[in-house]
Amino acid sequence: MAEFIDARVDGSASQIVVAVPKGIGPFPAVVITIHGGGLDEFELDLADKLAADGYIAAAPDIFHRQESCIDPTLRRSRLRDADLLNDIAAGKQWIANTGKADMDRIAVLGHCMGGRACYLAACTDHDYKAVVSYYGGNMFSAWTDDGKGQTPFDRLPNLKAPVLAFYGNDDENPSPKDADKILDELAKLGVDATSHRYDKAGHAFQNFSARSFCEEAADDSWSKTLEFLAKHLKPDT
Repeated sequence: MAEFIDARVDGSASQIVVAVPKGIGPFPAVVITIHGGGLDEFELDLADKLAADGYIAAAPDIFHRQESCIDPTLRRSRLRDADLLNDIAAGKQWIANTGKADMDRIAVLGHCMGGRACYLAACTDHDYKAVVSYYGGNMFSAWTDDGKGQTPFDRLPNLKAPVLAFYGNDDENPSPKDADKILDELAKLGVDATSHRYDKAGHAFQNFSARSFCEEAADDSWSKTLEFLAKHLKPDT
């Protein structure tokens, strides 16, 4: 079962949701870049599902530097890309510290703002061997104090890992036009990218607690996710 463990990042008390498969290992691993809901039931379930399929999973908190806030727009506006990268690195380090992971077989996966953050991580840290991005919006914005600097889209030339991307055709952020722009850029850069787009599916279509939950798209995308991870992290199975 997934559990919360205490951590410190940049001198701030934080938490990481973690789940470890049964057995000795070494196991492949997945760092989860979380969505705007924080470390909620969706992220706990995600970590459990990954562990059940044989992956050590770690989902680091990204809101620990903030005072408690129920306004999701305000919470998002306080995030900074540099901090996100440090939080993601803390999740990866926790996995390494278990001694049960094969760090040559590690992926990064995220939904919503996590679908954006996983590009940040993989463009910065080439240890990641695969990227799974679910409806990552705000790809063309830099989350910095002044809004200037490299966006995730700007960083794509640094991407070395294969990508699996999912989009809902009824989504507004990223819109189908945004998805086209991202996928066209990945193709232009020669990135090994596979995408799947779902009609009658909007943002957060995989989140079972969201009003936009779409069971058919959720089930199909998860099946494809496990196939993709197995291909790149379990090549001998």
